[in-house]
Amino acid sequence: MVPAVSFRPRLISSLAGYDRARFTQDLGAGLTVAVVALPLAMAFAIASGLKPEAGLFTAIIAGFIISALGGSRVQIGGPAGAFIVIVYGIVQQYGVANLILATTLSGLILLAMGVFRLGTLIRFIPVAVIIGFTNGIAVLIALSQIKDFLGLTIPKMPGEFFGILHALGTHLNTLNPWALGVALGSLVIVVGWQRWAKKVPVIGPILPFGDKLSSVPGSIVALILATAAVAVFHLPVETIGSRFGGVPASLPALTVPDLSWDSARHMLMPAVTLALLGAIESLLCARVADGMVGDRHDPNQELMAQGIANIASPLFGGMPATGTIARTVTNVKSGATSPVAGMVHALTLLVVILVAAPLASSIPLATLAAILMFVAWNMGEWREFTRLGSYRMPYRVTLVAVFLLTVVIDLTAAVEFGIFAACITFIYRISSLTRSERMTADDYPALAGREADIQVWRLYGALFFGAVKLIEQLEDHLPARTLVLDMKNVIYVDSTGAEELENLVHACHKAGVRLILCGLMNQPLDIARRTGLLGALKEELQPDVAAGVAAAAGSEPAPQAAG
Repeated sequence: MVPAVSFRPRLISSLAGYDRARFTQDLGAGLTVAVVALPLAMAFAIASGLKPEAGLFTAIIAGFIISALGGSRVQIGGPAGAFIVIVYGIVQQYGVANLILATTLSGLILLAMGVFRLGTLIRFIPVAVIIGFTNGIAVLIALSQIKDFLGLTIPKMPGEFFGILHALGTHLNTLNPWALGVALGSLVIVVGWQRWAKKVPVIGPILPFGDKLSSVPGSIVALILATAAVAVFHLPVETIGSRFGGVPASLPALTVPDLSWDSARHMLMPAVTLALLGAIESLLCARVADGMVGDRHDPNQELMAQGIANIASPLFGGMPATGTIARTVTNVKSGATSPVAGMVHALTLLVVILVAAPLASSIPLATLAAILMFVAWNMGEWREFTRLGSYRMPYRVTLVAVFLLTVVIDLTAAVEFGIFAACITFIYRISSLTRSERMTADDYPALAGREADIQVWRLYGALFFGAVKLIEQLEDHLPARTLVLDMKNVIYVDSTGAEELENLVHACHKAGVRLILCGLMNQPLDIARRTGLLGALKEELQPDVAAGVAAAAGSEPAPQAAG
């Protein structure tokens, strides 16, 4: 059955009681987020092998749609660092035209996931997998920025790990000391601006607004200072203008992707990867935002908004979009109260493109590389590597393997392996928790002297395909007359478990052994009814093990006295 579609953006409920004071807060938050998003959007696009305007268009179009139609009150959407590796690989292997197709397909997948209420399933992906590929992506982002950080002259950067290392190693002799100096200076400013701005003795006395300068993102300060230095001193470093010809001062024309089957079938797996990563990133980001504002997002509404955004964004030259943690946290800390702040952020970026696009031509690529280096460092959860010793071996193997596969092979293989390893680990863990315990005369005095004829077993856990060995062991060691199974503590029985129970019924019937089941509850009772197991047992069902033992003892001859 197709579930009823519930499409209710959080914007609708957030506008209840909306007033001027809240709008002022949202306006300030939106302007602040736009300042943070401006350099990141361009940097993410360039690192992905695209022109800088692709990131800006995505932040404007997808950012507006995600805020207007999403299921979170304060989440900010746009291009994200997690997509860099995947997008760069698609562009290098299939071209920009097929990236548009892959992004559109990923949008359709995300929309379908929201319609069919699959938002909660994303939480089932283990944390070891998420940390592994997040750290792997951070390493690849940093590695991909070494070229511009050092100002190396490399005609075309490869997309794979070993190719990147080889290209960097063979072109180290082209290092540009001016670019390295700009990058290092930018990195120092990005890292230390908020920390040091208030401590600089000349700022407060000279500038009446000195205290407020510390709230300006370090990335913007670095961008302004580095651009000014390059322009004033005519430093021989590569800029957006020298590589891309600048940023257009208008939105691009509508471009409809080729949706032919021949093209779509090649882009299906990249699209699935983009959709899964986008879903994971956006819902994790929304959960972080919930914790900060004491709210609860609608994951299915969020996925539908993400889907619509990723369908619309590539139509205007954009790249994949998702929820972004850094910008969302900035939004919350800036006082946002509703999705209006995210919409203001998108409209502000639109105004910047229309008014100040020519200024972007002088931005040095070394500064954008430094900003992305900082993003990559903050993106990774590096402490998890030092804590691996406190976790079990399956967790360690999964995290490290996903990390290495992400870096050396690709993200798709890493996630596939991670989910497979997590499933195997889960099956093993659950099967190890499924156990049996034999009851004796100490538990039920009626069994005294009858243990050879009557066996009473209490089962615990889930009786599924990974734990049917318990039933097989019972089949191999049947008692002489009666077998009593206490199923009260069995929480789940799958089709394989039900089939094995039927085999036990047949084995007992063939051996002339009476089988009594006790305490079937909820799901096990339902599957026993649907598989016909209830009908096969007929009168051999008891409400609890005490009744089962009494029934078994009443049908057995009493033991003879000795002598």
